[in-house]
Amino acid sequence: MRLLVLGDSLTFHGPEGPLPADNPRLWPNVAATALGGRAELVAGFGWTARDAWWALTGDPRVWSLLPHTDVLVLAVGHMDTLPSPLPTFLRQGLRYLRPDGLRRRARSAYRALQPGLSRLLGGHPVALPPHLTVRYLDSCVRSVHAFEPEVPAVGMTPSVHVSPAYASVHTGRPAAERAMRAWSSRVDVPLLDVPALVGDHVRSRHGNPDGMHWGWEGHALVGAAMADLIASVAVGHSGAVEP
Repeated sequence: MRLLVLGDSLTFHGPEGPLPADNPRLWPNVAATALGGRAELVAGFGWTARDAWWALTGDPRVWSLLPHTDVLVLAVGHMDTLPSPLPTFLRQGLRYLRPDGLRRRARSAYRALQPGLSRLLGGHPVALPPHLTVRYLDSCVRSVHAFEPEVPAVGMTPSVHVSPAYASVHTGRPAAERAMRAWSSRVDVPLLDVPALVGDHVRSRHGNPDGMHWGWEGHALVGAAMADLIASVAVGHSGAVEP
């Protein structure tokens, strides 16, 4: 079984930092191994559902993976819920500032202001509003099914965080989860309940010190649960292997 995982940094960030996609302890690989297969990870730092859609439609490597994909795993939606005091295009545009010294000062200033602004603005606006998260998730599923109609898809509810970078503010998460669950019911794309798996792990500071990413316990829990979810929807699909 081959999993195509479209994800954010929660797919490749361990307890001490980011890791190569083939690290066996990362949850996509834990899930794939439990299913007797492999995971193809397409992901990036801070990716939202919109970035997953852009990768799916704009990355030729992803196109080459689709004919060999048994399950589409939409591991995005987490970062969509984070406070974004600056509009996304301005925040992401900081990387393009020149000269280098100006870029570094601008980034440092934004990082210093972000926790206070997140608290002051009550966690709004978020990186991607719930209706757009759902729109891009739906577009991803529809696009894949246009070429590979038999490929099942699964997703995830947004994770939790206690990150000092956002003053532990996460008021945008409940609305996003409601929207994603409503979409999931409409289109029959099951969602893994991530907070139920890693909530205590994150809140008790057993994950990464940044208060957002997971430790190995979290990756193991999510990987095992994702394998069970995939097994429940992929039975009978060509190439599927029951764990």
